[in-house]
Parts: sequence; structure tokens; C-alpha cells
Amino acid sequence: MARQVNIKRNTKETKIEMSLNLDGSGLYNIESGVGFFDHLMSHIAKHGFFDVKLKCEGDLHIDCHHTIEDIGIVFGKCIQEAVGNKEGIKRYGSAIIPMDEALVLCSLDISGRPYINFDVDFTTIKIGDMDTEMVEEFFRAVAVHGGMNLHIKLLNGKNNHHIAEGIFKAFANALDIATSIDPRIVGTRSTKGMLE
Repeated sequence: MARQVNIKRNTKETKIEMSLNLDGSGLYNIESGVGFFDHLMSHIAKHGFFDVKLKCEGDLHIDCHHTIEDIGIVFGKCIQEAVGNKEGIKRYGSAIIPMDEALVLCSLDISGRPYINFDVDFTTIKIGDMDTEMVEEFFRAVAVHGGMNLHIKLLNGKNNHHIAEGIFKAFANALDIATSIDPRIVGTRSTKGMLE
């Protein structure tokens, strides 16, 4: 079963093309125009064993908001399309990941019912060329358009760079678990017999 998708999304604010292979090996080619965000997205690919290609042309002369939020929309749609009818997937995934002094929890459910609980406070406005508030906005877009219940919580940490990296690594590990196929699962992992 091929779990590879390619999605294009063009608006007056951004032009995005993204491909995602859930059964990849962690290969990536990411060009968002926001250097630190490219770095964070590379962690999703590498630590989730996903192959990701991303090219975005956004209105960065304004700021990075539209670029990062719209990439979250497209990435969420890629996840949703790649898991298809969700038959055989584990559905749930959780990870607690250390990044030096930072410790981050991520738990998610690909349930079709979007929700996000983002319990992280950054102490700086920017990391590199990226506004730190865009971390939450990215994952909100992913949760809504990927149809997932997503909880991200900072358990410990001081260095904002480490915290941001820890979040993306924890998400990658949790998503890898949730999207993995378990041969014990017949149909969908739900007492309803379906997932939205």
C-alpha cells in the first residue's frame, strides 16, 4: 500500500508544494525561506523516518506567519491523505524526548477530531529568523487539517532553541508510532468500526 502524497497549494500569500512518504527513511529537501523552520522540519523527517520534500514561496517581506501556518495546513493535509481510511494504523502515538536540558512530551491521536493543547512558553520572541509563536500556529494548522488530537507539553527546559527542537523531535516520534501499521489491527482501531 503506497502511502505517498504530493499536494500543491497556491494562494496570494504562499505557493507551496509538498510531498510526504510515511514509509520513507528520513530523506528531506526543505526550502521554506525561513532557515530555522527548515531546520525544525528536517527533524520531523529524520526522526519520524518520513521522506519530505517542501518548496514554499511566501510573503516573507511581511513576516513568516503566512509561510509557516500555510505549510502546517499542507502538511496536515498530506498526513490525512497518506493515512487514507486509517485501516491498520496504530492511531495513537506518544513520545517524551530530551534535548539537552529540555524535556518535551507529545501525544497524539489520528482520530479525525481536531484538537490542540499546546503547553509551552517561550522566553524569546525569535529564534533565528523565525517567530517563536509560530511553533504553536504550525502545530495548530497540522492538527486541524490532519484531523488529529494533539498535546504538546514542555516538562523542563530553558534554552528556546533546545525547546523548539525537542517539540519537533517528539512530534516526529509520536507521529511515526501513530501512522505505523500493526498487523494485529483488522480494519480501524476503533470500537465504532471507523475513524473520521
